Parts: sequence; C-alpha cells; structure tokens
Amino acid sequence: MKLALTALFTSSLLSLSTWATTLADYNKVGGITGTLTSVGSDTLAGMTTLWVEEFKQLYPSVTGQVQASGSSTAPPALTERTAQFGPMSRPMRNREIEAFEREHGYKPTELRVAIDAIGIFVHRDNPVKGLNFTQLDSIFSATLRCGGLDPIETWSELGLDYQWAKRSIQLFGRNSVSGTYGYFKNNALCGGDFKNSVNEQPGSASVVQSVASAINTIGYSGVGYKVSGVKLLPIAEYGQDYVQPSQENILSGKYPLSRYLYVYVNKHPSKPLSPIEREFIRFIYSAQGQALVEKDGYIPISAQLAKRELAKVGIHTDD
Repeated sequence: MKLALTALFTSSLLSLSTWATTLADYNKVGGITGTLTSVGSDTLAGMTTLWVEEFKQLYPSVTGQVQASGSSTAPPALTERTAQFGPMSRPMRNREIEAFEREHGYKPTELRVAIDAIGIFVHRDNPVKGLNFTQLDSIFSATLRCGGLDPIETWSELGLDYQWAKRSIQLFGRNSVSGTYGYFKNNALCGGDFKNSVNEQPGSASVVQSVASAINTIGYSGVGYKVSGVKLLPIAEYGQDYVQPSQENILSGKYPLSRYLYVYVNKHPSKPLSPIEREFIRFIYSAQGQALVEKDGYIPISAQLAKRELAKVGIHTDD
C-alpha cells in the first residue's frame, strides 16, 4: 500500500516538473471588503498568515483571522460556517466529507495549494548519516508494521559509539489533531501506533525546537521548520539509499515523505464564490501567492496545476 501511494504521488509530481514560471501576476480588482477567516492546519499557519497579510496590503478594507490548531479542526469549521477556508496538511477523511455533505447537500472543494515534505530532525551534533522506514518504525512505533524486528531505544543500537548514545532516545512529534501526525503514522509507520514515549507537541515549530534542546533527540515535522540547532536527515524507504529532502527531490517525488498541502472551501456547485473568497483564491494561485509558499519553506505548485485547481471553484485563467 505504501509503495502504491508513493508511486501515485510521484506520478502526480512528475507532471509538475515544469514548475511555475508562467503563474500569472495578481492584479487588484475594485470593491473588495470584508473578513477572511481560516481555521485548520498548524503546518500551513505561516503560509496562510503570509497570504492574508499580503492580501490585506492590497485591500486595506479587508480584515483577517487565522486560527491554526490542527488539520482536524478545519472540517467542522467549514461545516458550521465558522470559517471560509480550511487549510489541511492531509486530505479530508470520508467521515469528515460525509458530515459536511449531510449539512450542505454537496461536498467541500479540495484545493491543492503547495507541496511539502515531512522531515526527520536530529540534534545538529548527532553524526547519524540517515535512516530508513524500518528504522523509523523501530524508533517511533509500538506495533512495528514496517518491518522493524525489535524496538530501537538508544542511538547505540544504530551503531553510534558515543557515551551519550547509550541514553534513551527522546522522541518528539505532533499531536493527533495534526495532519502531519496522520501522514507520518500512515506512511513511515505503515499505519501502526506510536510509542507512548513520543512527546506530542501542539505545533510544528515546537517539535523542532525540542529536538534542538538535547543531543539524544529525534522528531518529525515539516521540512520548512528547520532551525540552526537541528539537522535534517536523508531518508530511504529501504536500505541505505538515502534521499535528501531537497526541493528537487521533493518536487520529483524521490523523497519518500512528500505530500500536497490543501485548502478546503465551501463552494456551492451552482453558486459563485463571494468576491472576497474568489479574489483570495486567485491570489493564492498567483505568482505573488506562490512566492509566499516558497518564502515559508515549501514548494510552489505549477501553473498547470494552479489552472486545474482554480477551475474547481469556477475561476478560469482567462477571467
């Protein structure tokens, strides 16, 4: 199943290899006022805030509210109309879509807005060269579904010959409302359960900051959250054919923990978006909007994909 998902994602990303120099510039229109409300992913918090702040610069009469408590908070906010936009670092689950559809009579609209990767972070002074999925499973999982034979509790069990390596590995990750938690669980742990010893953090940045605090630590978080006190490890699905989480490898799908990031909206099939919603989405898919994606450490999408996503909400590039 994991290989099938990887192949699907790889084929999708390969179609984006002519990334986005042809994204259209965003041009202001008249009469845009009101409030933008966003509830959802912490992973997309920085990106969403950048979009909202730049949009407010274009339209001084617009106000914005960004709440980032985790991907699982987006579907109920959209369903209950307490938010116009639901950023998520994973696709909506069937039960979330069904709850929305029961309320509104149609499904929410999924928009792919950026490309991300989950990074494996260790302290900057940790000399480990890389890890594969079997080792990650043995380090983080209580169920060992990805081929791990025995739990790995210390760095010395991975061949590091240092006094500190005999101490227990400190594990850090996201909490269960996070799409990053779900993605890592489903892919790196083959759907298995986390060890109870994983210190769950409420935000992506706090995972990385915790890893920087001690040499025997490891954690997973979005690659865009790298700070000077940590090292991003190259990852292999099997063996030691490690792949760096570089922009090129993420975009090509070679890096095995790559994913799309999403924004969901409540778009009635036969009614247009409100003017402020329409223009904000147009801004997200413009050259300026995708430049902010890159500024926040993620991979922008291609003009080809932007055109397809805009068409989902009735916006066409020749509009």
